[in-house]
Amino acid sequence: MDEFFLIAEIKTVYNKNGFLSIYSYSDVPGRFKKLGKVYIEIFGEFKEFFVERVILQKNSIALKFRNFNTDKEVGFLLGKKVYVDNENLVKLSEKTFFIHDLIGSRVFRNGSQIGMLVDVMTLPANDVYVMTDNSGKEVLIPAVSDYIESFDVESKLLKLKPGEEIYDEDISDKDDED
Repeated sequence: MDEFFLIAEIKTVYNKNGFLSIYSYSDVPGRFKKLGKVYIEIFGEFKEFFVERVILQKNSIALKFRNFNTDKEVGFLLGKKVYVDNENLVKLSEKTFFIHDLIGSRVFRNGSQIGMLVDVMTLPANDVYVMTDNSGKEVLIPAVSDYIESFDVESKLLKLKPGEEIYDEDISDKDDED
């Protein structure tokens, strides 16, 4: 069974020639120039679309699919998500990981499992890992080398550096104590 990975969402029709403006979930905008095909879920099935042309501008990306030549022909794709298969995933540098590889990882600190990684927030300064600790409380961990010791993709194991607490108590908890 093929696995599909989310890379973008179709936002608007870009022009009358069948181009679509997309919102990229990828940190590598140039990846779209190299794409030959993508998949879009339509009525519960992933349909293959061949990328004919890509326009990269400073703050936008537009795609044109083969055999779709007018704004009317592509209108049904608005709001759809764009996926790639394993073959079209970008190659990442060392110590860089896909969000889908991180989510579901067991989180260890000082040799003990302290929770599960449930989400990744992508922020301007750095990503933040969202972990649910063993008591069910949500904990935010900056995805920076000050806190992260290692990550093993195969065993889905994230090790945090030993040391002090990595987060302060929630401000709202402190306000309740007063």
